[in-house]
Amino acid sequence: MKLLRALAATVLVAGSIAYAVTLSFAANTPNGGDIFREKCSMCHGVDGTGFAAIKTPNFTDAKWQKAHSDKELMNAIENGVKGTAMVSFKDKLSPQEMAAVLKYIRSLGAAKKQ
Repeated sequence: MKLLRALAATVLVAGSIAYAVTLSFAANTPNGGDIFREKCSMCHGVDGTGFAAIKTPNFTDAKWQKAHSDKELMNAIENGVKGTAMVSFKDKLSPQEMAAVLKYIRSLGAAKKQ
């Protein structure tokens, strides 16, 4: 019985620690959707469909998603795109925030596939 109580206490403590670490990690992980809405939606639309009038891409289009690599998209976010209104976010977002935006952009394509 003592062994069972000790095991239960150990599992409870380990679970509490794992939960606390998860919450701490989640609090420090940038939210790509929030960043996108704040920094990108004025040109790319709140839903990521873009605006034909200013020739911004439709991130929800599966063909567009397939045609562009993560490296290409990260380069565009980080350095901007010459000859377009897409500016560099190198000095505006951290590398983690840019990665979160990229992940969010990819999620817009995944949502359309379903």
